[in-house]
Amino acid sequence: MSAGVPAGERAYRALRDRILEGVDPPGTMLGEAALAADLGMSRTPVRVALARLQDEGWIVVYPKRGALVTGVSPAVAAELADARFVLESTAVDRASPQLRETLAARLAESVEGQREAFRRQDLRGFIDLTLRFHHGFVEAGGSSVLVELYERLADRHRFLLFAAGDRLLARCEEIIAEHQALVEHLRAGDAPAFATALRAHISQVTGERSGGTEDAHG
Repeated sequence: MSAGVPAGERAYRALRDRILEGVDPPGTMLGEAALAADLGMSRTPVRVALARLQDEGWIVVYPKRGALVTGVSPAVAAELADARFVLESTAVDRASPQLRETLAARLAESVEGQREAFRRQDLRGFIDLTLRFHHGFVEAGGSSVLVELYERLADRHRFLLFAAGDRLLARCEEIIAEHQALVEHLRAGDAPAFATALRAHISQVTGERSGGTEDAHG
């Protein structure tokens, strides 16, 4: 991270990434002193970062005890799936032929990158690519408001993808085939077929397990 970034912001980014990527899974109790030592900074910026993460719903702070990582509940995971479906399918339904063709070509290249990431068993690389891949469908609608709304879901989407990591790697061929089908529906301008395929895809990738506190405790 840049040395010019305030310590509180650096602490926030580092701790958020640890939660989103499953380093500190739901059910983990975080202590200010240990976190400060790990990050090489004082407890004050860590305290600021923890307050911010609590405001975002990632942790619950218990005074003098620490902060409990909560992650994403099953209910929120289901709501996220619904929101993603609405935003992505709505954008594709509104896409102009020219924008559809441009984005379809770009997303087809992304699928090849995803295939290579799977070949290397590079989960982080695949997740970065798939987040940008699905973002592309929202871009197809040409609406800055839809894109803004979608980007607000990005952290929860990333969290659920990392929580589903082993299943993603196990289903790599199926996921690639599903992504290819979505690109072809986009290119063809077949919004109903895209919506049907997208609903099934979202359910398969993140619907079996939310990665929230309830799952973490069995």
